[in-house]
Amino acid sequence: MGALFLVAASFLASSVEMVEASTIVLAVGVSREWRSTLIGVGSALVALAAIVAALGPALALIPIDALRLFIGTLLLIFGLQWLRKAILRASGYKALHDEDAIYKRELAEARAARSELRAGMDWYAFTLSFKGVFLEGMEVIFIVLTFGTTQGSIPLAALGAATAVLLVGTVAVLVHQPLSRVPENGMKFVVGALLTTFGLFWGGEGLGVAWPGADAAILMVLGFVLVTASAFVFALRRTRTEVTAAVRVAGGPALD
Repeated sequence: MGALFLVAASFLASSVEMVEASTIVLAVGVSREWRSTLIGVGSALVALAAIVAALGPALALIPIDALRLFIGTLLLIFGLQWLRKAILRASGYKALHDEDAIYKRELAEARAARSELRAGMDWYAFTLSFKGVFLEGMEVIFIVLTFGTTQGSIPLAALGAATAVLLVGTVAVLVHQPLSRVPENGMKFVVGALLTTFGLFWGGEGLGVAWPGADAAILMVLGFVLVTASAFVFALRRTRTEVTAAVRVAGGPALD
């Protein structure tokens, strides 16, 4: 059960980050120059691999209970941030994440930037693609190392992440367009719930909590998180509807 959730959470979280990274890379490559863009991507991947090689063994030296408490706290903070944004988007209080709009904005900015070639490289394209892949990749590394180390199976977490990278990367190359049809907002809701669940579960284990059913308790915690988050969405939607109706009756402008 724990292994299944480990792979699924790693896959979903990495897919979200890869969709965002591929949008940036496509916009830069299409508007500027593909050679420099791909060199930036490759350099970012090398830098990320070096970070994994350095951090992986270091985490293994930390006592497991202290590690679970530390990582559980980090995941809880990280997951609640994702879940908060997902709840606000689902309830209409925050605009949905729009990859098409982001792609157009990145495309316009890349085209407007001054072209400066040095040593045969477009350094604007290199820097932007490097930054996009590196920053999104750091979140993937965080998920893989924290999930894998805490569960004692980095290969399983890496499997989920690698599958997401290959799948999203292949689709992006084939369609040559931003992956706007990917249900990213829904995925972020689920990923936020999963990160929050693992944060609660591992943080509890680090504090000495003996969960009933061992890893099977992850399902109960996940169910609680999903029900609670859905209740917040329902309550916020209802409040928004009531406020909008009251404003219209009063003759004021409708809420955006």
